Amino acid sequence: MELRQLRYFLAVARERNFSRAAEILHIAQPPLSRQIQQLEDELGVLLIDRSTRPLDLTEAGRFFYEQSGQIMARIEHIREQTRKIGLSKRERYVIGCVGSTLYGGIPDLVRRMLRRWPDLDIEIREMMSTEQVTALKERRIDLGFGRVRFNDREVERLTLREERLVVAIPKGHPKSLSADPIALSELEGEPLIVYPSAPRPSFADEILNMLTEQGVSPGSVEEVREIQTALGIVAAGMSLCVIPAASQRQRPDDVCYRTIKDENATSPIIMSFRRDDAKGRIEEIKQLIREMYADNPPWLQLSNVQLDGT
Repeated sequence: MELRQLRYFLAVARERNFSRAAEILHIAQPPLSRQIQQLEDELGVLLIDRSTRPLDLTEAGRFFYEQSGQIMARIEHIREQTRKIGLSKRERYVIGCVGSTLYGGIPDLVRRMLRRWPDLDIEIREMMSTEQVTALKERRIDLGFGRVRFNDREVERLTLREERLVVAIPKGHPKSLSADPIALSELEGEPLIVYPSAPRPSFADEILNMLTEQGVSPGSVEEVREIQTALGIVAAGMSLCVIPAASQRQRPDDVCYRTIKDENATSPIIMSFRRDDAKGRIEEIKQLIREMYADNPPWLQLSNVQLDGT
């Protein structure tokens, strides 16, 4: 399978016509048709239903179209970043993080890193905790911030803090009328929404395991991909959701938040890095985090700090 074939297939899928796709690609139609046929032969499935006018994609073709688009977008990103790095001669440093950490200390840390290393190009990529492990080992990222504990011989983990959890409740719900801390047992029988739905294990599993350990059974459980979607469903009055405390600034007009009173209702913030990078810049980043914690920002006040030397 060649990138050229992916580009050809995407053009045909978008235009739903071989002739128009050939014009856009500046090639003749016969070689375009041959390339698509070779691609289908290699995959062993039909991607395009040629019996319809305009052309339509098969079920396999629709999946392949979505994945091919992502691959080509990634290739273009690599091309642009490589060109920028080559022209600027600046070092690039990629940080992977779960979305909820962006409501805590990650923005502050990045600002401090840029002041410490003004010639460093820092890129932030949102990715799940388990995805960060592979990305670190493949050197696609240099540092990760996640919430799921894991073990890997090549990756070092450091728990920075345990962040308190809160319950997001629709305004007008009986449990939204009090600002007092709420017990986990009060979630018994309530509809609950958890995130992310994939990949697993994830923050969703941490919440469900915590409820199981406390003997709490939600009335129903729905899974969604992102915290923004979860809070949108809460705002619509359909479910409750457990989220990290630093994320409770979202949707203040239609969602209320109550801290969970159980002391063990926390979620870790874990910094991950390659073991062979444990010295040098990683040590300096740890020091920047210590300095950041010493300033006691508001988002830190609902956490139990664990970083050594803090």
